[in-house]
Amino acid sequence: MLYGIAAAATTLLLSALLTGVLRVPALRLGITDRRRRRPLPLSGGTAVALATVLVAAGADAAGLLPLGAGVGRMVVAAGCVALLGLAADLRRLRWWVAPAGTAVAAGFVVPYEETGVAAGVAAVGWIVVATAAFRALDHADGLAGTVGAVGAFGVAACATAELMDGLAALLGVLAAALAGFLLHNWFPARAGLGAAGALFTGFVLASSAVFVRAGQGIGAGAAVLYALAAIACADAALVVLGRRLDRRAVTRGRPDHLGHRLRRLGLAPRAVPVLLGAGSAGGALVAVCVHTGRLSPGAAWWVAAAAAVLLLVLVRRPVTPVFRPRQRVASASSQVSERLRVRSG
Repeated sequence: MLYGIAAAATTLLLSALLTGVLRVPALRLGITDRRRRRPLPLSGGTAVALATVLVAAGADAAGLLPLGAGVGRMVVAAGCVALLGLAADLRRLRWWVAPAGTAVAAGFVVPYEETGVAAGVAAVGWIVVATAAFRALDHADGLAGTVGAVGAFGVAACATAELMDGLAALLGVLAAALAGFLLHNWFPARAGLGAAGALFTGFVLASSAVFVRAGQGIGAGAAVLYALAAIACADAALVVLGRRLDRRAVTRGRPDHLGHRLRRLGLAPRAVPVLLGAGSAGGALVAVCVHTGRLSPGAAWWVAAAAAVLLLVLVRRPVTPVFRPRQRVASASSQVSERLRVRSG
């Protein structure tokens, strides 16, 4: 316990330090969020991945927090996924490159001896989908970090119930790294997570959940996996449904995610991660209770019902930017000036 607390504290400080130190190199190399008007360095992803891997690997090598062979292999695979995400941050990659790379990494991680071949292939598919869905959460300040930290605690609780101390320690370290990153990412953000950090975090969370449920009932396992990733799944479903209803390409980026639509309802920027973090905590609580047998797998249907209500409420919300009062006046004035210029010409 003492070693775990020390590792978490070390990771939090290291992640916060690296996020700040790497901001300048990220700006110079052009590793910034292209969706924003001002350059936002994506130093948080590298910081989260480095802090998690360094502390976890160091504690394992010193014998303080042994990870085990399977968990160690997962850390290596997650590091490779983070490098793929860093390449995506540096330059635009085709949409299928990240899922394909994630699938290859997941193929080396899934414990087929416990899941069997068929269930193992399904687990690879789940890891790819969950990782991609978590990456999409990196669209609002503080959102991906908050949901990721809450999810890490949820999976860690399930791992602790299975006496998987190495896996629980790794997830605690990841949660601490995300907490350190959030010191720079809370609104207004000074650093972002980027594809590197989002893919790394999503991959570790999804793979860890598969490790925890490997060899157990398929129905309960599906309920646990869904409840742990309910917010990411709801966001992905909202995006796909909204774009299909608008007859737009699903792979084309647009401000139509959960955070964007909640902002359209009038929520403050800081309230969005708090609200969705609370929803993620509720899903994680249901997942832990189902995993430990305190609730039946059917409890996941309540999580799905809440997500469906949220989906129906938000799917038809407009996604065009909202002007502030001064911006509306300035925009109207510019339009009038343009019309007068055209008429006089």
